[in-house]
Amino acid sequence: MLLGKMLAACAMEENKHNTWMPSYGAEVRGGTAYSMAIISDEPIASPVVTSPDAAIVMNEPSFRKFRGKIKKGGFLFINSSIVRSAPPIKNVNMIKLPFTDIALGLGNVKVANMVALGACIKKTNIVSVRTALKVLQGFMKDKKLLVLNKLAILKGASLVK
Repeated sequence: MLLGKMLAACAMEENKHNTWMPSYGAEVRGGTAYSMAIISDEPIASPVVTSPDAAIVMNEPSFRKFRGKIKKGGFLFINSSIVRSAPPIKNVNMIKLPFTDIALGLGNVKVANMVALGACIKKTNIVSVRTALKVLQGFMKDKKLLVLNKLAILKGASLVK
């Protein structure tokens, strides 16, 4: 949820139109929680995303649920630390990176989402990494957590070209 909320906040910081819609429902008991964010230079008619330009999947259930919904030519960022079986998807750019393993290497598994965020924004250019680092300060009051999450974003961004 934080990842999607961060994207929306970054879009606001860059004066772009945006929506953010979390989905909690039954997922709070262990299913595939997700959020949808739309970022555009134009006004947005609906917050619902049926065919995203990009998606980040952090686990197997999310991969199974969203793999067939990515727009042709879109990006699918896959947490290869957890999603072991991710066969190619025609006309989708699949970026498999070990977000969880990288987060563990940074010292806290909870920053895997920020590693994924860094990779996604660097690859898609939807917002800038610089903006993400700035916006993060509003989400993290604890100095150590702020530094760790910034490192995670930078590490994720360094993984893609």
